[in-house]
Amino acid sequence: MNNAYERFVRPLLFSIDAEAAHRFTIESLRIASRVDLTLHALKVFQPPAKPKRFFGLNFPNPIGLAAGLDKNGVALPAWAALGFGFIEIGTVTAKAQPGNPKPRIFRIPEQRALINRLGFNNDGAEIIARRLSKLQRSRGWPDVPIGINIGKSMSTPLTEATQDYLYSFRLLREFADYIVLNVSSPNTPGLRELQGPDALAELLSAIGEKNLITRKPIAVKIAPDLAPEEIEPIVSTCEANKVAAIIATNTTLDHSPIPSAQDEQGGLSGRPLREKSTALVRAILARSTIPVIASGGIMDADSAREKIEAGAQLLQIYTGLIYRGPGLLREIAGALT
Repeated sequence: MNNAYERFVRPLLFSIDAEAAHRFTIESLRIASRVDLTLHALKVFQPPAKPKRFFGLNFPNPIGLAAGLDKNGVALPAWAALGFGFIEIGTVTAKAQPGNPKPRIFRIPEQRALINRLGFNNDGAEIIARRLSKLQRSRGWPDVPIGINIGKSMSTPLTEATQDYLYSFRLLREFADYIVLNVSSPNTPGLRELQGPDALAELLSAIGEKNLITRKPIAVKIAPDLAPEEIEPIVSTCEANKVAAIIATNTTLDHSPIPSAQDEQGGLSGRPLREKSTALVRAILARSTIPVIASGGIMDADSAREKIEAGAQLLQIYTGLIYRGPGLLREIAGALT
């Protein structure tokens, strides 16, 4: 299946602009999500069951869709039909926003990498909440855990970031099996300052107060570019606020593997991120028992196995799916014990 995708489908998608290919794919999966026959056909890609119990949820397998591919949550049934063990939508912001100017997604095929500077383009928390409510009332709600990744609106000052996150949290929590606080995208100015212990503690405390009734697992997504001395206070703050998991990692600003002629501003993902993200998984687990969800540079069975051996409980893929296709799910699942 991977070979067919890489030989026939990927060349067609890569013959057009990267963001146009992304829109085409999401729109195709959105339409597929409404057609039972198509959903049934997509199940040919499903990997064998590898059940996993994690933060009180049942996962049919530990391979998830990372945030960023389906920002607006329009194709949940299709992702589940393809065989993802869990699906994370977003990043969703309190206010609808168009994101950064185009072009803003760039492929580097020789490195099996992407650079993006999308800037949290999404429909906003209100519209997405209505969309999810409609799907939830239908028979199409997927039977896999759904995560919702939320971030700060670009127009909101950092001093008002907590209220911005709370607005999205209140609207979206009922639809989520877990919530992710994205404080690490490199494409929203100043966002990574929220990884600082004081700012992170304020955010987590406020979310924790509003989570007393629903008690949804809360995860924090962090950057791969943290210095060793920055990891300890982040982990300690997450522990003190009973964070359910850390997602390691977001995209990187370290573009040293990319030839200067191909370089662009934005976050780098794909194969060049593999070692850096795995190193952060190990660094977190060397300091804490807080669970880790690994994301970054998972392009094949070996890189997936590496993350599990480093101690990750779950995996998320994004760039690997773009380069390898849905058959990557079966390849990874076959390598996991």
